[in-house]
Amino acid sequence: MRIELEKRPQASKLYGLASPLLALVLTLTAGAVMFAILGKNPVDALDAFFLEPLLEVWSLHELAVKAAPLIMIAVGLAVCYRSNNWNIGAEGQFTIGAITGSALPILFTGWHSPMVLPLMLIMGAIGGALFAAIPALLKAHFNTNEILTSLMLVYIAQLFLDWLIRGAWRNPEGLNFPESVPFPPEATLPPIWEESGRAHWAFVFAIFAAILVWFMLKYTLRGFEIVVLGQSERAGRFAGFSSKKMIWFSFMFSGALAGLAGISEVSGSIGHLQPAISPGYGFTAIIVAFLGRLNPLGIIASGLVLALTYLGGEAAQLSIGVSDKVTRVFQGLLLFFVLSCDTLIYYKIRVVWSRVRGGVA
Repeated sequence: MRIELEKRPQASKLYGLASPLLALVLTLTAGAVMFAILGKNPVDALDAFFLEPLLEVWSLHELAVKAAPLIMIAVGLAVCYRSNNWNIGAEGQFTIGAITGSALPILFTGWHSPMVLPLMLIMGAIGGALFAAIPALLKAHFNTNEILTSLMLVYIAQLFLDWLIRGAWRNPEGLNFPESVPFPPEATLPPIWEESGRAHWAFVFAIFAAILVWFMLKYTLRGFEIVVLGQSERAGRFAGFSSKKMIWFSFMFSGALAGLAGISEVSGSIGHLQPAISPGYGFTAIIVAFLGRLNPLGIIASGLVLALTYLGGEAAQLSIGVSDKVTRVFQGLLLFFVLSCDTLIYYKIRVVWSRVRGGVA
């Protein structure tokens, strides 16, 4: 007996719509089993993960803060993945965007101008785009596997950030703590509603980016080119589209949004540069992109769901006493079930029974 995957003649549209919901239900079920094994009440644990963060106004602001980088990065990744270019290095592009955008308030501490913040955001997007251009160059001209190169560059970016903050960019008045000088008010993203919480304009940027990319994919020639090359490179070439140009565009577009998310996070939520600026937004955004069916509007909803797991993980640590690693396992389960359900959209499981005849298998 052996088990095979047989390609379906036609993908089911109904299953395609139900797949994310099924993946979410399977994740909740597996999560409940995991909490039971850990000796925790599954109902209390899931309540801490998904309900407690929604009961206070300040926690809704925190939800927007967490969702903003996830949505912004995932929207860029959706462009890559729909064009069949696998950018796994958004975490590194996020980090480089934070570094390049932070150069202005760190190196020019005496410059106080309304132009500081817009220039920081532009520099962050450019930094992320240029860093994403490295795996694009390697794939387009050397046929290098972009999954490996983009992933390895993440660790280069993180080590570069650590080197800067512990060296040249360390705050001389920071009592030897590894962090940069605090950003002045001119270099800080303002909150949306200052009276009720700290949700800042990065959330607005993320929603705007999702709507803009949705429009591009649905109504522009560039969007049609992305879809065609993603489904069939041969058909794209027949239509006159260049796969090499699409590699450059998709990677640099994705990197620009990741870099913008990085500088927005540092400027809006942290207020200075430090060694740890992300709890893994670049990797979690991969789950967000697939859970949203690579549709920018669906990514908004999935980004809020994954942001809820970050807040729920913090609440669960306090209320039921679990490790922060449980949050990552929970997110990993979600990615596993999303990809598994997506696989079953295009393939069906077939059990093959083979008999032994004449003593020979």
